Amino acid sequence: MQEVCRDMQKSTTWKLRLFSLPAMVPVVLPLLEGGVSAGFPSPAADFMDNRIDLNKYLIKKEATTFIAFTEGHSMEGAGIGHKDLLIIDKSLEPEDGKIAVCVIDGEFTLKRLKVDKSGVWLMPENEAYKPIRITEFNQFEIWGIVTFSIQKH
Repeated sequence: MQEVCRDMQKSTTWKLRLFSLPAMVPVVLPLLEGGVSAGFPSPAADFMDNRIDLNKYLIKKEATTFIAFTEGHSMEGAGIGHKDLLIIDKSLEPEDGKIAVCVIDGEFTLKRLKVDKSGVWLMPENEAYKPIRITEFNQFEIWGIVTFSIQKH
């Protein structure tokens, strides 16, 4: 496990705990075949004939995938809240608009990438936080791209 803390604002400590994946054991659960209607109710016949392996669904490249718990609120507008679980793939190419785990000046941060004529920006999804512009004076690395976030309801 690797843990890095960052004082993003005077009273807020932001942490990201990274976990590498051990040899994966299939996590196979019953799958409701037709999905669950979020509109009008549908007949509740026996739809649990199929099964889904969550590892195969959530993790494309085991060797480059990590799991992290977030601490902080800067990405709430993107649906990523405090204590949510992230699936991060280090092998994916960073692109404008992707949510990324970045290392800036030796510290982790989770932000949406914005690339434009003025350069590279790390964009929060919460108005209480300011964008971070990457300059030539920063040590900067895009550590991985978030592929899924999982939250407790």
